[in-house]
Amino acid sequence: MNWQGIKVGFALTGSHCTYDEVMPQIQRFVDAGADVIPIASHTVMSTDTKFGESAQWQKRLRDITGHGIIASIVDAEPLGPSKLLDVMVIAPCTGNTTSKLANAITDSPVLMAAKAQMRNQRPLVLAISTNDGLGLNMANIAKLIFAKHIYFVPFGQDNPFAKPNSLVSRMDLIMETCEAALQGRQLQPVLVERTRA
Repeated sequence: MNWQGIKVGFALTGSHCTYDEVMPQIQRFVDAGADVIPIASHTVMSTDTKFGESAQWQKRLRDITGHGIIASIVDAEPLGPSKLLDVMVIAPCTGNTTSKLANAITDSPVLMAAKAQMRNQRPLVLAISTNDGLGLNMANIAKLIFAKHIYFVPFGQDNPFAKPNSLVSRMDLIMETCEAALQGRQLQPVLVERTRA
């Protein structure tokens, strides 16, 4: 696919352990010629963890995309009227974000951007990373799988013995999922086996 001129909204939420997998996927879009607009949740913008400091991840996002980060609800809201994004990705998409999205709660920049994308009936791609995907959050995943214009990056259990309810997407399939989503189809198979930790 020719990504030249395609505007990709790339949103990160608080599954910090996956950022090292996600950043190269953002670079893939940029290298392919897409214009990537970074969006980040409050957690991304304010939380330091053993996986890295917030300022480090913010700098990396800005350096890769060449854009400032949309980091407030006020800054995300114009994405709706402007119809800026051709496709939007939430990667990683935490269980918290998944549950709020499935229940129409808009309390973060990422969720406001997602709401704007759905308002425009344009593809929203979710790359889940949740410790309760096979627990209480399964109901929310199921609701979103059947929603119009929402597509899932293929996912599976990342550590079925130590964390049997945990589901994580194959982050290396984000671009392929977006390409399929722009054609109005879900990349298959949705359920995949991940390399065991």
